[in-house]
Amino acid sequence: QEQLVEFGGGQVQAGGSLRLSCAASERTFITYSMGWFRQAPGRGREFVGAITRSGEGTSYADSVKGRFTVSRDNVKNTVYLQMNSLKPEDTAVYYCAANARWAGGHADEYAYWGQGTQVTVSS
Repeated sequence: QEQLVEFGGGQVQAGGSLRLSCAASERTFITYSMGWFRQAPGRGREFVGAITRSGEGTSYADSVKGRFTVSRDNVKNTVYLQMNSLKPEDTAVYYCAANARWAGGHADEYAYWGQGTQVTVSS
């Protein structure tokens, strides 16, 4: 069973940057595609970005394309979400997720989830 723990959330001013990390517990991390999602108060879970097992393929929501980058280090069993040019509307709890097969932006297809980390962007 894969366990995921997110790090790096916090508060930042609009236009600033944050990098989230998601550490996986298993050495089988390399066998999982990874996704990032977010959920703002009163809203459903929203896809942010995803990355293939090798790290060669990525997918992003239109709302973050060009500002956010997903990457991974299969030696450190960690996936990252670099967030630049942050906006107040990026405020949410951010979750990482893992699945053995490519799931892209389909939250219901991910088998494992982290507990989430809060990101707050002030104007």
